[in-house]
Amino acid sequence: MVRPLIRELVLSPGTSAEAQEKAQIQQLQAGSEEAFQWLVSKYAPPVYRLAWRLLNNPADASDVAQEVFLKVFRGVGQFHGDSSLKTWIYHIAVNTVWNQNRWWRRHRGAECALETTDPETGAEELPIAEDGPDPLQSVLSHETQELVQTALGRLEESHRLVLVLREIEGFRYDEIAEVLKVSTGTVKSRLARARQSLRRELETMMEPAAREVPAWRPAEAE
Repeated sequence: MVRPLIRELVLSPGTSAEAQEKAQIQQLQAGSEEAFQWLVSKYAPPVYRLAWRLLNNPADASDVAQEVFLKVFRGVGQFHGDSSLKTWIYHIAVNTVWNQNRWWRRHRGAECALETTDPETGAEELPIAEDGPDPLQSVLSHETQELVQTALGRLEESHRLVLVLREIEGFRYDEIAEVLKVSTGTVKSRLARARQSLRRELETMMEPAAREVPAWRPAEAE
């Protein structure tokens, strides 16, 4: 029997997204190496990005991503489709991140990472093309991202998580509810409080530092 390739399944016309996902899950549960490679290539980058934003440590985020897909590989046989494959993976990722975070607090105290590599590229700097954005705007954009990331790190875990899922990863309310195993009403109220907390943190961080103005003295005549 010829097993259909994942890429043929995804590109086949007239196949609904739900049917495609069901077929992909069946191939995963059957132990298809190609299906698992497809799964990793599709979800590993966003899972790593999520872990990086929540842990603010590239090494820990990499460890989390590897652990997540080990759990996915071991647990996909018991996946019954009660949620989408995407939200099931993110649910595992969130739990793995919090376990890592608890370990981090116990064993590292207040240590924090100093790396500033981009979570998607792993590069410290990206060259600006000749027809790219204005360099000043690129610097300002980078500084804004750093500011937001720092402010996110100061929030409590539940607020940081819901903001990352909604505002950065673009999850719908119902998807976030599936990931966190809460109601959509809880997601909306938590998100509202999280936005307020983030706004307060950003306002505090952007307040100009008080500087003492030197006293004016008239110039002495020569």
